[in-house]
Amino acid sequence: MASTLVDARSRLSAPARLPSFRLLWLGQSLSLLGDGFSYIAFSWITLGLTGSTLALGYVLACQAVPRALLTLVGGSLSDTWSARRLMALSSWARAALMAAVGLAGLAGSLTVAMLCCAAAAFGAVDAFFQPARASVLPSVVDRELLAPANALLAVAAKVSAVLGPAVGGMVVALADAPVAFLVDGVCFALCGLCVSGIRPLPRPGADAADRADGGAAEPADAPSLAARIRAGLRYAFEDPRIRTILAVDAAVTFCQAGPFTVGFATLAKVDLQGGSATLGLLNGALAGGAMLGTLVGGALDTRPRIGLLIAALAGWLSIGTGLLGLVGNTAGALATVLAMGFGMGFQGVFGLSWIQRTIDGSVLSRVISVDMVIGYAVAPLSLIVCGALAGSGTGPMFAVSAVVLAVTGLGILSSRTVREMR
Repeated sequence: MASTLVDARSRLSAPARLPSFRLLWLGQSLSLLGDGFSYIAFSWITLGLTGSTLALGYVLACQAVPRALLTLVGGSLSDTWSARRLMALSSWARAALMAAVGLAGLAGSLTVAMLCCAAAAFGAVDAFFQPARASVLPSVVDRELLAPANALLAVAAKVSAVLGPAVGGMVVALADAPVAFLVDGVCFALCGLCVSGIRPLPRPGADAADRADGGAAEPADAPSLAARIRAGLRYAFEDPRIRTILAVDAAVTFCQAGPFTVGFATLAKVDLQGGSATLGLLNGALAGGAMLGTLVGGALDTRPRIGLLIAALAGWLSIGTGLLGLVGNTAGALATVLAMGFGMGFQGVFGLSWIQRTIDGSVLSRVISVDMVIGYAVAPLSLIVCGALAGSGTGPMFAVSAVVLAVTGLGILSSRTVREMR
């Protein structure tokens, strides 16, 4: 038993012994911290200027829409240029934007129109960072280390997603919203420095310039940006295995975005007769379960059948979501949510590693960007549907989610090609 634990710990920590992975890990963490800071800073300063939640909605929409529209462009450029360089440039551009907004705020010259423009620019630049950060890992670690490396990155992402808004809120409380923008800019600047220091693993046939930069030079007769985006879409949807991954991710997003926001809030206040503390416990149980599942998956020295694993996840979440509509006490709800989070974290390690290991590196960022865009489209639809269903109670909302997940799992099992995915 002790030897097994030592082996698991050694496997999980193996990527951390690589200097370039440590830089990637730190850079991603700083970027996600900055994202949390920016959300709090934009929200607080907008409300402070206008006192209007509608104005806040406009500002946040100005950030979200360009990010969704340009993600496919970002994925295409990541496959053509150096993902590492694209991440660094995006980080430094976000640092400059946040510094400019912070200085304008300290000078008292900020307006809502300026905030909308800054938010739109931030979302546009961020769209080039996200696909690159998900696709750069195979150039940093060997294929056998993808699972533990993804586990370490995922845990850091969860922690940063919690710490970013929390620390941002503290900065706003102790200083002022413009100061939070300046601190945010420092996070992004440091992220750019970390990412620029990454040195990709040498690839067979790559010359010295390619090895140093992490990407090959674009040939003179390279296809247009639109053609590359179309090729990425065609690659993603023509492969039944990738279609399955995309369909499962869409179903999980649909059954997570609404049920885990509108649903959790309604469950905590109405069904469990609790308050904000109960809602916090539910979200904490989900995050804690996901981190535990991620660490367990990353520590295992195995390569499961990914098709069966994602079918199992769909079934697992279907059962858990159905139970949430039936449990009548906080302890049962927390245990259910914890188990659901564990399954999501466990499968997520192997699912992303399969994508990074299997898909040709020349289209990897584009496929990942397609997955991201589908998530951007499904999430607001889920919020609207769940908001409507929650008016009749959490039972119907969770039941619909459970059915969607069950049908998804059965659809996966019906395909032999998908069942045998490894």
